[in-house]
Amino acid sequence: MADVAKVLRAIVERALTEVAAEKGVSPGEDYVPAFEKPKREGQGDLSTNCAMKLSRQFGEKPVDLARRIAARIPENEYLDRVEVAAPGFINFFLSPIWMGDALCEILREGGRYGSSDIGEGRRVQVEFVSANPTGPLHVGHGRGAAVGDIIASILSFTGWKVEREYYINDAGLQMELLGRSTRARCFEMLGASEAAPFPEDGYKGEYIRDMARAALEQQGERLASMTAEESLSFFKSFSAGLILDMIKKDLSDFGVNFDVWFSERSLYERGLVPSAMQTLKDRGFAFESEGALWFKSGEAQDDKDRVLVRSNGVPTYFASDIAYHKEKFDRGFDKVIDVWGADHHGYVPRMKAGVEALGRCPDDLQVLLIQFVNLLRGGSQVAMSTRSGEFVTLREVMDEVGVDATRFFFVMRKSDSHLDFDLELAKQSSNENPVYYVQYAYARIRSVLREAESRGVAVPAVDRLDVSALRLEEEKRLMARLAAFPEEIDKASRELAPHVLTAYALDLAGDFHSFYNACRILGSDEGVMESRLLLVAASGIVLSTALSLLGVAAPERM
Repeated sequence: MADVAKVLRAIVERALTEVAAEKGVSPGEDYVPAFEKPKREGQGDLSTNCAMKLSRQFGEKPVDLARRIAARIPENEYLDRVEVAAPGFINFFLSPIWMGDALCEILREGGRYGSSDIGEGRRVQVEFVSANPTGPLHVGHGRGAAVGDIIASILSFTGWKVEREYYINDAGLQMELLGRSTRARCFEMLGASEAAPFPEDGYKGEYIRDMARAALEQQGERLASMTAEESLSFFKSFSAGLILDMIKKDLSDFGVNFDVWFSERSLYERGLVPSAMQTLKDRGFAFESEGALWFKSGEAQDDKDRVLVRSNGVPTYFASDIAYHKEKFDRGFDKVIDVWGADHHGYVPRMKAGVEALGRCPDDLQVLLIQFVNLLRGGSQVAMSTRSGEFVTLREVMDEVGVDATRFFFVMRKSDSHLDFDLELAKQSSNENPVYYVQYAYARIRSVLREAESRGVAVPAVDRLDVSALRLEEEKRLMARLAAFPEEIDKASRELAPHVLTAYALDLAGDFHSFYNACRILGSDEGVMESRLLLVAASGIVLSTALSLLGVAAPERM
């Protein structure tokens, strides 16, 4: 099968070149027409908005430019027709030949259908979650975990060599505050709270008391005989170890496993922070003033100079982050992707400036921002606070609604958009629940194939497909959706957008349900039955692949 996007892109680019030559303008060397599935039925199988993007350059109204472009699109065996729609879309309707080629390709390639070589074997690191080991993961961390993990899977599927990494923030003041909080709770239990009062801004969750009890079980009353320095060192290490183990367990149960767990503390133990600062000095991006070391932003992307090492000799977070990213690129990654909370948006230009100062292209670092999750229960928002101890943990959500629903819901919107997560909806066994709707479509596919086998009807060989037998609108719509899968994967990979995949899975499930309800499969005329069985099998392959990339189960029965 010819690649849908490549064929259409070449056709449109050729038409654009002709129109540009007539008008004495240029669409630009870097401009590439984009295609997507129209939002409304009857508007074609794929659509481009290139006329709207280029109307100002070409000096025409979008709809007039769209008509000019469409008029120069030649006949093609893969195209049924081309239409222009206001305010300037060019809509393409695929021919049955294209549909048939797509089905054959799916059935031959199986789970590799839709994969590509976009990455060309280049190395990419995806660093995500990276929460301070000061408490359990909350739902915000969970959304970042789902986004990062699914992006890594999509990139791997499209030709990148991917490593998943978790950055353990174990060298900051928060670790000391954690140790002091746990020690205070422990000493309360020993009746010696005056020896270690609870910090004013300490961590107040019940998990702090749990860790204090665990410390007492391990060390007993010997804790009270330790010096203040000894006890603080013990509680810092003990608490961080327990929490990190808890985080690893939660993430593993969530289907997220990392290749590397990188300790911030190791940056200092290996001397990587002073080394990175020296690199900045050598490259003219660091200077000393008033006893401190400063980052020179004038030649980079940041808007002002920043302190790297304070006058007391203590490095800032910016210094350690530059050292960490230098270490990443020193490991040979071609691209680094960081998944951060939305509250770090102001830090992005600074970090890109740091990467540029190290001699890398700023675009070698891409930062995805994860917006807040509004957790709803009974129509009311659940309050979350990491200090009050009232937050809802990722573990609680997983236990209540299941891993599949949690992962799917977390990536149903763009990562930088706020997300309303309805717990009651996520638990429903109905078509109102998006993940149930998609999984039920797959279970229905498997049921059809099992029933065929029980009747002694095997799925025929690919060469038995007769696409002309699939004439109903529901069949054509389903075939068009399957043919569009490579383009959707391409978009999800290039834009680092997992929500594209959940939207596609929902659309595919809807198209399959419509096909199933409208078309008799078993017991129809032999030629029609064979072609419909092949369509069912192809639908199962693509839906299974989409669910696999999302890290969501494809159930055989429901």
